Amino acid sequence: MTKADVVKEIADKTGIEKTVVLSTVEAFMDVVKESLSKHEPVYLRGFGSFIIKERAEKTARDIHKEATLIIPAHSIPAFKPAKSFVNEVKK
Repeated sequence: MTKADVVKEIADKTGIEKTVVLSTVEAFMDVVKESLSKHEPVYLRGFGSFIIKERAEKTARDIHKEATLIIPAHSIPAFKPAKSFVNEVKK
């Protein structure tokens, strides 16, 4: 499902214009991105959490050059679904 499909579904279910729904969805995504860039998690009760995970420094190999690389510690965004969400998907 793409962003356009999500916007269409929400517009059909609520009767709100697609342009308004699109701007709302994009505003939501902007707020999540801004919060995560500040290392502030976003909690949506009953749905899940958008969080930042810390990756430790690690050693990797470049098999083409036969060289060892050091990948520095870094942060990545992640989504952790709520238990009720996971249980509904399992059904």
